[in-house]
Amino acid sequence: MAKILVVDDETDLEILIKQKFRKEIRKKEYEFLFAVNGNDALEKLLADPEVDIVLSDINMPEMDGLTLLNKLNELSPLIQSVIVSAYGDMENIRTAMNRGAFDFVTKPINFEDLTLTMEKTLKHARQLKQTLKAIKENNILRMYVDQNVLNFMGSREYESTIMDNETIEGTVVFIDICGFTSISESAPADTVVKLINSYFDEMVKEIMALEGYIDKFIGDAIMAVFTGEYHLDRAIDAALAVRNKINGLPGLEGEFSRFNPKVTIGIKSGEMISGNIGSVSLKRLDYTVIGDTVNTAARLEAVAKENQIVISESCYEQVKESFQCEKIGSIQLKNKASELVIYEVIA
Repeated sequence: MAKILVVDDETDLEILIKQKFRKEIRKKEYEFLFAVNGNDALEKLLADPEVDIVLSDINMPEMDGLTLLNKLNELSPLIQSVIVSAYGDMENIRTAMNRGAFDFVTKPINFEDLTLTMEKTLKHARQLKQTLKAIKENNILRMYVDQNVLNFMGSREYESTIMDNETIEGTVVFIDICGFTSISESAPADTVVKLINSYFDEMVKEIMALEGYIDKFIGDAIMAVFTGEYHLDRAIDAALAVRNKINGLPGLEGEFSRFNPKVTIGIKSGEMISGNIGSVSLKRLDYTVIGDTVNTAARLEAVAKENQIVISESCYEQVKESFQCEKIGSIQLKNKASELVIYEVIA
């Protein structure tokens, strides 16, 4: 449901909006909030930060629409604004557009035009939020974004809306390329980087195809996270696909050594904390997941042998009817009081 704040000192507009959009309001497609001037609008936005777009008049008492635009950019850069004003006020409309208004409609209002403008603005607002969410989920993009975006990512608005800390349910997958250290010790740096990037690229495609996201690259390993419906099943499907893909790649021969890429994989499902972790002083923060689920997945990968996909007994109980698995046995993991029963996913 889209939330729209209408700012106008003419109270008749509130009645018109509610009449013209009554069907959409009943269907909960739109929710309208109303304010009589800029000050009132800012109070409404502080009380309800989920507003998507603001429809604002220009000429209002206490705080006009142009001043509101400046305040809006400071308060919430994600909210898009549409100016509603008389056609004769075109100079002010141009000023509003220069101050960041996304679009405008003129009075008297043509509601068909208003509807199309609202839909276009809402689409743009949602695309912005999806883009920022994607940046959060794939930290490697930080290396390629503009400095202004990085500044915004450190702002109060970004932290409060995009960087919320929470406990989530999901599955963590650690995938390591076996024996790659020996290549990195003997091959030229350029060869090593191109080679590992080509392997990572193939692995990432399989992970993303099953709606997982890359949390981080760690040396010659990948940490991936799956959330949402059937996250454990999708994680195992992705692991099987990665193993098959890597096994199908041609072996590497050269002056330094012969190398056939293989992987070891550890998977664990459960609760984890999702948050912005790092050093504020260094301004280096990664949006990542932490907790026992993550630690266990990493340790399961560490005990896995070449081409093995290792899961815990709790994961096995959830997927045993969907995947062919074999019991490996019990192992003692660091900081665990009792041994953990583990299984290998075969197919």
